[in-house]
Amino acid sequence: MKKFILPFAAVAMAATPVVATAADAQRSSQPVEESAELAGSSLIIAALAAAAVIAGIIVAADDDDDDFPVSA
Repeated sequence: MKKFILPFAAVAMAATPVVATAADAQRSSQPVEESAELAGSSLIIAALAAAAVIAGIIVAADDDDDDFPVSA
């Protein structure tokens, strides 16, 4: 099985740079209209993520365990 796949892998590795440089991508520019709307939502998501991290740290560091083990 390896003898069958090895030549195909070698050809694919050799042809990849040629195929990548041969394809010229054409871009069409469009006006950006919705970028201002996305900026507000990303700020809210970042604030919620920061609050979740802080809450996790507080819960993990909370050590108010009043039930100390007592040997009898």
